[in-house]
Amino acid sequence: MIEALKSEDIVNKVGGRFKLTALIQKRLVQIMNGERALVDREEGMTDMELVIREILEDKIAIDYENSDVPSPEELAK
Repeated sequence: MIEALKSEDIVNKVGGRFKLTALIQKRLVQIMNGERALVDREEGMTDMELVIREILEDKIAIDYENSDVPSPEELAK
């Protein structure tokens, strides 16, 4: 699952490496504080793998509408 981090696809999906890192970090804190997983956790799956899977399956994302973070589309203009 961590192989997904080697691809630019996940980086582009979120809008950049910094945004991806921030999203992963925020979600990892939520998981460690007891929030439930949004995808099925396979046996032996780490929290990091779980978060990456949630991003890849579009279960979590940056809420561009309610934040001051520019979306990838706005940056492309």
